[in-house]
Amino acid sequence: MTSSDQRLQRRGNLAVSDALAGVVLAMLLSLPPSSARSAPEAADMTAVRYTEYGTSEVLQLTTVRRPVPGEHQVLIEVYAAAVNPLDWHYMRGTPYIMRLEAGLFSPKDPTLGVDVSGRVRAVGAKVTRFKPGDDVFGTGPGAFAQFVLASEQKIVHKPANLSFEQAAAVPVAALTALQGLRDKGELRRGQRVLINGASGGVGTFAVQIARTMGAHVTGVCSGRNAALVRSLGADQVVDYTQQDFTRGGQRYDLVLDLVGNRDLLDLRRVLKSNGRLVLIGGGGPNDGLWLGPVLKTLRGVVLDPFIEQEIESMLARINVQDLAYLAGLLRTGKVVAVIDRRYPLEQVPAAIDYLERGRARGKVIIEVAPQRRDATRATSAGTGAGTSG
Repeated sequence: MTSSDQRLQRRGNLAVSDALAGVVLAMLLSLPPSSARSAPEAADMTAVRYTEYGTSEVLQLTTVRRPVPGEHQVLIEVYAAAVNPLDWHYMRGTPYIMRLEAGLFSPKDPTLGVDVSGRVRAVGAKVTRFKPGDDVFGTGPGAFAQFVLASEQKIVHKPANLSFEQAAAVPVAALTALQGLRDKGELRRGQRVLINGASGGVGTFAVQIARTMGAHVTGVCSGRNAALVRSLGADQVVDYTQQDFTRGGQRYDLVLDLVGNRDLLDLRRVLKSNGRLVLIGGGGPNDGLWLGPVLKTLRGVVLDPFIEQEIESMLARINVQDLAYLAGLLRTGKVVAVIDRRYPLEQVPAAIDYLERGRARGKVIIEVAPQRRDATRATSAGTGAGTSG
């Protein structure tokens, strides 16, 4: 086998592995930590649960036992959480390939939600980075609840200038944007990046992070969101309702596709000969019921070894180093969280329905303990001013 053949085989194998790993990682995000346990003496709490797949009608607000942290875990009183596309994927059990891990006919794990911010109430015996009373944000599977367990390696201290709602908006979306641009996209200062879906949860972070990296940013969104995307730092905004960005003359070093509404060949057309295309999510609740976004990823796997351009797919990898880096950007104001709407815990079904419609500007937030909100709720246009419902 020649070195060229070996390179093609290696690229193909890595791409398939990455695509399948992405599906597994998405599933693992929703699973409760393996060391989670409930003690008979623990108090009760309110949480969202579901025992069958379907529309938001399957979600129930119920009373369950409060969990107790394991050795390396932290118990967080949840002040705010955020809704992600993964939540409605798990709620519906689609694409069906997910059910191989999540449960074939009904969910193995009845919890939803992963982005969380709140206050530490208890810590495990071997936790060294946190103590009761610390304000934190990060990920904790089952975040649509009054209390949640989190690994101490998946949370960081909340910057004082950040509200709990803003902090809850950050983890999955901002990590996806950062890792998509930096790791998969290998974006460099002075390069040109196009972000398809610039006004969504990941997109609003991606525009800002790309600017901090010194890139020239083009954001694609609807006309109603153009002003928002410009305010976040985009050098150019394309209204997809008026202009087909794949038919223009501009070529980009990197295209970050957050929507999944364009064919791979169309997206390749706007890439430079050595450019990179990074596929992140996309699709709606009824798109590709068997494979969903994985289908486009697999098409990219087939195409990638035969072209000079690179096609990558990804899901965020939660780690404390990147969360800390994002906390620094938020602390200095270089990045802000855009919030579209806020819903109380009992309205999680309505929040997921809204996100499914694909019209959210930035993040959709669940106010679990609104009476705990600090006084730093943003009033600037960059952080959103939506109301619940």
